[in-house]
Amino acid sequence: MNQTAGAAVKGCERLARFELQRELGRGAQARVWLAHDPRLDREVALKLLDPNADATAVSEWLHEARAVSRLSHPNIVPVFEADEHDGQPYLVFEYVEGPTLSQARRGKPAMPAREAVELMLGVLDALAAAHEMGIVHRDLKPSNILLGRDGRARVMDFGIAARVAPPDRRRGAAPADVGDGRIMGTPGYISPEAARGEAPVPAMDVFAAGVLLGELLAGAPLMRETDPYRAVERVQREDMVLPAGAKVDATLRGVVQRALTRDIASRYDSARSMHTALLAWLNPGVAADPDAGSSHATLEFLLRRMRHKTDFPALSSSIVRIQRVAASETESLKKLSDEILKDVALTNKLLRMVNTAHFTSVAGEGIGTVSRAVALVGFAGIRNMALSVVLLEHMHDKAHAAVLKEEFLRALMAGTLADGLTGIAREGEEAFLGAMFQNLGRLLTECYLPEEAVQIRQALGADHTSPSAVPLREAAAKRVLGLSLDELGCGVAKAWGLPDSLQRALRQPDGETPTRAVERGPERLRWLARSANAVADAMLSSDGEVQAAAVQRVAELYAPALGLQVRDIVSASYTTRGHVKELAQAMGVHVAAGAPARRLLEATQVMDAGLTGAGSVVDPIDMATLMLPAAASPAHGAMLQALDEVRMAVAGNSMRLSEVLPKVLNTMYEAMDFRRVVLCLREPGHARLIGRVGLGQGAVEVRAAFSIQPDMRAAADLFAFLCAKGADLMVSDARTVAARLPAWYRQQVNAPTFLLLPLMLKGQPIGLIYADKAVAGSIVLGEGELGLLRALRDQAALAFAKGQA
Repeated sequence: MNQTAGAAVKGCERLARFELQRELGRGAQARVWLAHDPRLDREVALKLLDPNADATAVSEWLHEARAVSRLSHPNIVPVFEADEHDGQPYLVFEYVEGPTLSQARRGKPAMPAREAVELMLGVLDALAAAHEMGIVHRDLKPSNILLGRDGRARVMDFGIAARVAPPDRRRGAAPADVGDGRIMGTPGYISPEAARGEAPVPAMDVFAAGVLLGELLAGAPLMRETDPYRAVERVQREDMVLPAGAKVDATLRGVVQRALTRDIASRYDSARSMHTALLAWLNPGVAADPDAGSSHATLEFLLRRMRHKTDFPALSSSIVRIQRVAASETESLKKLSDEILKDVALTNKLLRMVNTAHFTSVAGEGIGTVSRAVALVGFAGIRNMALSVVLLEHMHDKAHAAVLKEEFLRALMAGTLADGLTGIAREGEEAFLGAMFQNLGRLLTECYLPEEAVQIRQALGADHTSPSAVPLREAAAKRVLGLSLDELGCGVAKAWGLPDSLQRALRQPDGETPTRAVERGPERLRWLARSANAVADAMLSSDGEVQAAAVQRVAELYAPALGLQVRDIVSASYTTRGHVKELAQAMGVHVAAGAPARRLLEATQVMDAGLTGAGSVVDPIDMATLMLPAAASPAHGAMLQALDEVRMAVAGNSMRLSEVLPKVLNTMYEAMDFRRVVLCLREPGHARLIGRVGLGQGAVEVRAAFSIQPDMRAAADLFAFLCAKGADLMVSDARTVAARLPAWYRQQVNAPTFLLLPLMLKGQPIGLIYADKAVAGSIVLGEGELGLLRALRDQAALAFAKGQA
């Protein structure tokens, strides 16, 4: 620190607990330093008042502290604290790395109209927030606007801010700050009424905003006057005009001139009114829609980043086209495949997801082309995967990547669970996105407004994961951001062009949780999304028995509204965890050991207990596939060789379906030494699955007993439920699930241990591979063997899709 700078703080490099690093700027009576706060380990801006300042200056200093402390807005630089140390008054602000608008525009030409308007929208929203709190800034100018590295404009320096005067002072109570004849403001930006020393009103800030916008559009000051006294005199009798050479259309020019009018009655009556006019010019469709929720600077800031920043996790142009094609009833499979292929990175990720997650295959070559993936998964399925993928873009580059991964996985868990809980395929498509995006505002806040996200979490305290925290979180967001997370997410979803039905589904439901089943439609989708997100929060907040109890409570709360059994919600929750783990691996999401996010991917101790113990709140039957031993066996090599042969044959069309199925069944039967294997296929013209092929001891006779009607609502029929859902299951001891085994199975098959591998095509069940052994607990599968069994099953499904009959 040099001597001159040190004199401002009595020769010390420290003030109170703050370590002064370098001077950021200075004014007539104050200097601003970059300082380090060791208590919170963060950089701050420290504003130091001149120790020789008079009592009036100190009063205004404290006035600024009180004014700004009442304001919490993403476009206002917040004050953290105000204090005095050894007679030195100081204010502590958030440190915003970046220049002032004055510094950034020095020597630059006129700013493009859209860019200037987008910047001013944030400034005006900040002013509107201040006006709503009864505060007029009175000194808006380029040097009082900071431009952060994130591109957001932030208003600062409320040193001469004043409380708003009542609309009619003749009616009684004296105003908070009456006009006393003093001229407050900076010549060149001061309004005519402020130049006359009148009482503060919001229209004064509107005038300054008009001057500021006019300068950005013109690339030069609107009033060139070196004498400040003459500038104050001229603004009272001369109209400021946007130069004719400014490259703006008539509408925008009209907005600027209305803000600059000397007649306060003709000027915009508030910053919000001017904000609305500019938004209408920028995007008439958004501004005209009262439900768009986009008349707020926080939302506009994110939408601007979507347009201008490559690291925004939003729908790229290719995803927008995919959404449009997937929603069409006339577009072809080839058209959708072509759209996906235009984005190489997206193509690779989707193929990995299809191979390792949707069909649970262990090999990346199972489905090698986009067209096959679309044929198997369906248009809407690909759309959902694409929307999931884009949310991950560039998150690993963020300093708070761990928090972002946690929030993304929480959203993915909610979406996948909601899809699994619905019994209708078409509803499942919307349930996935509705649940995943119902907290889109929360995810985007974590990603691009991390400090505000911390404030919201701190406001909730330790109870941030309970269902009751939803309204509290929305209220906290309203205070911190100026709009709720629900409004933020819905506004972005609208800008993305999601269908109206999805936009309705992702909105938070209103009121208390219904005690009766909600009818199918948007309202049920909203409650489905709420419940799935509540389960994800419960899982994320704890582990072991505490987690299991939390999931149970959530299931009990929402089961009546969804028309489901509590046990079905609980078991689906843990089955979904296995699916999310596979999705995360396919998408390259790696979570550090011990991180809370691993609770969304890994089984916990209570699951082990649930497989053998009585009374566990976790349903053991759906836990089995998550608890398989990891050891490999000699069967691994035999199945891997057979899988390679089948893959090559199916890919090269050298093996008919009638040859693929026996190859797959024989490989499973011999490699795993099953007692018997049965293949069930869909009966022509019906949804029912019946036994068609049997291998092993008594399998030819047993196959005739298999008759399964897939039904997601058939909670008491394990076979019907899992076939409809497309969920794999291994049961070590059939006695633990006896109550959910159909009568035909108990009477005619009744194996002590068995494995179920449903075959799905376009989200619908087309078959089932059943295998069993004669001794309970004798089916022992490592993750490799289980993956190979699933991969063989998927090759059979692929052969069906290709129509190789």
